[in-house]
Amino acid sequence: MEKYITDERTGLKYELVGDYYLIAGDDETEERPIGIWGQRHLRYLKQHRKTVYAELLTSGKLNSYLADLNEQAEDMFFRLVKELVEKGGVMEQLKAADQMEWVRRMNAIRETATEIVNNDLIYA
Repeated sequence: MEKYITDERTGLKYELVGDYYLIAGDDETEERPIGIWGQRHLRYLKQHRKTVYAELLTSGKLNSYLADLNEQAEDMFFRLVKELVEKGGVMEQLKAADQMEWVRRMNAIRETATEIVNNDLIYA
């Protein structure tokens, strides 16, 4: 039995694993890491959007979709934190003068940015 076969009708590649042929991943694409945002969205898809999850999984696009979403979420998060820091006036002078107040404000800003990213990208 061959290690890899391709179904001419569907174009899917199969790999022999033990006695069974399973859908093989693309060897040409590199595996991109899925960070915390991608993992959260994956959990959301599995629980609440099962058809979307199944479609992405069977088409072989799940990993790239989650990696793209993770990159978008990270960019959005860092941009929001930067904007909120500028608007809130949380500067290095405050850090030098009152460290605990600076930490409180930064934690509040990070939580706000996390909630915005969750609502706009992850759980949408």
